[in-house]
Amino acid sequence: MLEKYVRNLYESVRKQNEWRGRTVNLIASENVMSHTVRRLAGSDFAHRYAEGHPGERYYQGTEFVDKIESDLRNDIKTLFRCSHADVRPISGTNANEAVFSSFIANGDIVMVNSTPGGGHISHHLAGSVGKFTKNVIDFPLSRDGFHIDIERTKELIHVCRPRMLIFGKSLFLFPEPLRELRDICSEYRIKMVYDAAHVLGLIAGGMFQDPIGEGAFIVTGSTHKTYFGTQRGIILSNMGNTEWQKVDKGAFPGSSSNHHLDTLVGLAVATQEIISFGKEYSNQVVKNAKALGRAMKHKKFNVVAEEFGFTESHQIAADVKEYGGGKMVANLLKENDIILNMNILPHEPLRNVANPDGIRIGVQEMTRVGMKEEEMEQIADFIAFCIQKGKEVRERVNKFRENFETVKYSFDELLSELESPNRL
Repeated sequence: MLEKYVRNLYESVRKQNEWRGRTVNLIASENVMSHTVRRLAGSDFAHRYAEGHPGERYYQGTEFVDKIESDLRNDIKTLFRCSHADVRPISGTNANEAVFSSFIANGDIVMVNSTPGGGHISHHLAGSVGKFTKNVIDFPLSRDGFHIDIERTKELIHVCRPRMLIFGKSLFLFPEPLRELRDICSEYRIKMVYDAAHVLGLIAGGMFQDPIGEGAFIVTGSTHKTYFGTQRGIILSNMGNTEWQKVDKGAFPGSSSNHHLDTLVGLAVATQEIISFGKEYSNQVVKNAKALGRAMKHKKFNVVAEEFGFTESHQIAADVKEYGGGKMVANLLKENDIILNMNILPHEPLRNVANPDGIRIGVQEMTRVGMKEEEMEQIADFIAFCIQKGKEVRERVNKFRENFETVKYSFDELLSELESPNRL
């Protein structure tokens, strides 16, 4: 009976691998790793433990991972032009926890993006911020709903004197106003924290904004969305050494012990891929997102933020209320092997969160397997045929996907060469 259970587990994994390889994945918080990175999963590091910093571990036998971690940290600091980097958090939310626990005290006022405004749950009362203070207020939004209203925010800052402003979103179409709010935050000694989880790879490629250069006190992020890596977190800053010690303790032992060495090694290789290919990749991601926005608008979908070119990131969003809402549309597309998620939009009340008007679409994974603007038009056609005409498109989607099975912007060709049986 137990053997049968194990066989069934393996069969489920096989089916998942085959099925997702046939789909058009438009989930904005996912990406696909190269085979070069995936090849490292399950190495001896998967069995091992390391607490503390390289050269200062609480365990012996960490010499090799010490070298890998030290090199990765230096590469990250160079890539993001910062003096401090912690690569030990095992997720973006884990990185947020390390930062919030270090700089938010009970009773502090914190300003965040609301849930309808795109904010992430870890920024809210129900998430990490809520563990440290209950005084959480939302940024006022501009009329379009996709930008922070800078003047009204300044007015609130004058009145409320918040301890921290937390930027970054889950529905993240446009850069945040760090430059515009930098002076007032400096005047009142307010810390600007920037959650780059969705746009970390675009920042690395120079295609979004430079949060540290624009005044952010600290940047957190996850490494598997527009970045090429394993599922981990990261913390970046140019703060002074004394304040950085708080972050260091927040990461260990504050929010983690061992930091999953097998995925750390994969992140080291993925970072080299970002260094080598990130600019070209991120440029194509933004081109593709804009192209998909235009194509869906041409198909008469209500794509939001048209007046701003739809997006400056890997995401677009559409109001699909006229087709039954985000939940219904996402489910219909999933049955046709197009995978995306429902998403609340800024004009909606919070009570709509379980059945919102909107859908969120990300192009970063399909870009990584080689799709360009022409393919975005084809994807829009599939979506329109399915949602507007009520037709099944699964077979067409699967056939289309057969042409995009190779992970681009990677060292996979080098890996094939190294593994060639004819290599001397």
